[in-house]
Amino acid sequence: MSQTRFRARTRIVFSLLALSVMAAPAAAQTIVSTYTPLDLENCRHTAGKAEEDSGVWRCAGFGGIPVHVTANDMRMYVSYGGNAKNEPAARETLASFHGEGTSIEWRSERAANGKLKPFATILRFRTSVADGDKTVPGQVLVVTRLAPGPVCRVGYVDGRANPDANALARKIADERARNFRCGTDKAVVEGATGPGFSPPAE
Repeated sequence: MSQTRFRARTRIVFSLLALSVMAAPAAAQTIVSTYTPLDLENCRHTAGKAEEDSGVWRCAGFGGIPVHVTANDMRMYVSYGGNAKNEPAARETLASFHGEGTSIEWRSERAANGKLKPFATILRFRTSVADGDKTVPGQVLVVTRLAPGPVCRVGYVDGRANPDANALARKIADERARNFRCGTDKAVVEGATGPGFSPPAE
């Protein structure tokens, strides 16, 4: 083989390698985030019957997925899907008094046709944790797995103790939500926790 042909072939090989390296991150980027507002004033509300029962809200989520919100004794319960009120998530809450956030992050897989298939949500709650004779405010990011299969909470992140709280919550969603077994697997707490962090209610 002549030196000229050898150099030409070498350039082709290196060009192909460079293209494959450039394409690898794009191919691996199959999970994306989308956001929908959570404003209970714009949701359909059914009043509760008991004094501490604030009722039920049915809100619009991403891709037509319903969001089911209930409030009782200053605690929130948020579930998702057509059967949301009967899912485990509809009975899961935090130990402290808390309120819901204003935006839901949906983690989705992008199919070959470009369509997004949500598999988890991330919602930030504002907490009020008792500490002796004072109350400490906090924030907790809650990760919930979506259908197919049961809808339930997968993990928690202290939104104030971790500067990268959003990234930690996405890590839980991406690595655990799709294979999480509701009722069998235990939800995780990722990252550091501070005095304003509220664990899930038992």
